[in-house]
Amino acid sequence: MIYSEWQIWAIILSLGLGTYLLRLSFLGLIGSRPMPEWVLRHLRYTAVAVMPGLITPLILFPQATDGQLEPVRLSAALATIAISLWTRNATLTILGGATVLFGLHFALG
Repeated sequence: MIYSEWQIWAIILSLGLGTYLLRLSFLGLIGSRPMPEWVLRHLRYTAVAVMPGLITPLILFPQATDGQLEPVRLSAALATIAISLWTRNATLTILGGATVLFGLHFALG
């Protein structure tokens, strides 16, 4: 399907408005009120739930290899899990995983 220029701009503006309204609903409308403890407890797990959802397809079905498992990515993922369990530090986990991934890509081609 081919969109015209004004349709593309309408989509971009609609998505921008939707994003703004979604953020306004949390920050503008309830931002000054304290949130219940059960909401805060659930929000703490957001990053833990989102990161695997973003990363798992990149490891198991990489587009660069037409969906075939790549030993370099799988090794980097396992190293990242080990670093995470060892350090319990998100920054070190991300940096360590990236270092292993790029190091293996450089070493193995």
